[in-house]
Amino acid sequence: MAAVPGGLFAVYKPAGVAWGCVREAVETKLLRELNAASVRAPRQHVRFLPAPGDSGDTRLVAMRVPVLADHPLVLGIGHGNKLLTDLYNCHLTRVYTVGGLFGKATDDFSDTGKLVEKTTFDHITREKLERILAVIQGTNHKALLMYSNIDMKTQEAYELAVQGLIRPMGKSPPIITGIRCLQFAPPEFQLEVHCLHETQQYLRKIVHEIGLELKSSAVCTQVRRIRDGVFTLDDALLRTQWNLQSIQKAIWDCQLKVKTELEKTLGHQDKSLLQTADAETAHAADS
Repeated sequence: MAAVPGGLFAVYKPAGVAWGCVREAVETKLLRELNAASVRAPRQHVRFLPAPGDSGDTRLVAMRVPVLADHPLVLGIGHGNKLLTDLYNCHLTRVYTVGGLFGKATDDFSDTGKLVEKTTFDHITREKLERILAVIQGTNHKALLMYSNIDMKTQEAYELAVQGLIRPMGKSPPIITGIRCLQFAPPEFQLEVHCLHETQQYLRKIVHEIGLELKSSAVCTQVRRIRDGVFTLDDALLRTQWNLQSIQKAIWDCQLKVKTELEKTLGHQDKSLLQTADAETAHAADS
């Protein structure tokens, strides 16, 4: 059977498609190709199995049967699920482009929701919008420091800041670590948002609140994730690449940066995980 290294890879999720459907499609494609790959015949071993005797009784008969450990069906591909949990515990930043539209408000903060009100927006300028964004970023920076539980007067805090490792030590409310305006063409605008522990509903609500702060209203027209921790859009496999060969290559290409991020963030707390990853990588390379 074709060897698949344990690890992580990213895929591109089309807009409007549930993530569970994407996962099922990738799993089905991967398993189908693995099971269709050429494999050596299963080894045989002798087992004494019950069989009906001539007089109607049951007796044991020696039979050669295949070794179940050599069965070609796949149940898992290594330590990838564990790595995903550890990356989550690193509390890495995600980056989004978020589209907005001034002049109306809806019940769910999106442009497809039930219209609640219409407002004017001619008074809004890019300068006013960027002032609001600066306030949002400053407020969230204070929250980031509070939930990181770090004394900012210490050498440790300085070193963590230099390495970009000031993050919440556990669960926290959504925190924006950076926000800026990419495009401003009223009534439309586009933001780039760097955040932690966010949800899409939270990002839509941010657009709504920006509209209120500018004495108007706004709805969210698009939320697109362009970075998830160490993974960027360049790493994401398109639907046409959801196959065994592309997945194998993606896992190999991402192994180093996943390991580097875990080592930098978790440090000595996760040395056992890194040693396991190294051993599995070496085994996959030899196979």
